Amino acid sequence: MNIVEPTPRRRKGRPLSFDREVALHQAMLLFWRHGYEATSLNDLTAVLGVAPSSIYTVFGDKKGLFLEAVAHYLSGPVTSETIIEQAATARDAAWGLMQAAAIGFTGAETPPGCLLASAAISCSPAASEVQEELAAIRRGIEARLREKIARSLEAEAIARDIDADALAAHTMAVIQGMSTLARDGASREKLLRLAATAMRSWPEFSLPVTQQPL
Repeated sequence: MNIVEPTPRRRKGRPLSFDREVALHQAMLLFWRHGYEATSLNDLTAVLGVAPSSIYTVFGDKKGLFLEAVAHYLSGPVTSETIIEQAATARDAAWGLMQAAAIGFTGAETPPGCLLASAAISCSPAASEVQEELAAIRRGIEARLREKIARSLEAEAIARDIDADALAAHTMAVIQGMSTLARDGASREKLLRLAATAMRSWPEFSLPVTQQPL
């Protein structure tokens, strides 16, 4: 784990001397481990090795730093959006999300669980805007999965009596439950077994009529 070296005192007008991306990564880990409200500005400045004024200059405030840390957490070549869009079927998309969650929630160099779930635990009304930001992200993932299921229904790839909204919500509920279990110490192997069990609630897929073998 790379730690940002303490920043020496600087003269006015001198460019900020810390790596912005490294700082975001370190802040992300801190918020992930302790939550949004439990992570103080003093905690952030100690870990990042910078003065509070530097955080205000670069990120605006603690909330701004947190939201950029969340964006950093969600970035990368493999995201929930790419998993869903690149999956051959809605079932594959759900399984891909659960597999990615099991792996991401049990990383050797990251805190257990999901940052989106962990950061908002025990937030007071004062942090309601942050909670809503995180909820909106989760709703967005659910909406993309729901749309994937709906497209499968339209293509007659799964039974038409399936409730796309409930099935997508069920998948998200399982993933959030996996986050809690990971924070309680559940292993990656256990989470993968849980995911495989949850997939049994998904309907069997069938080829569209035009693709049925002779």
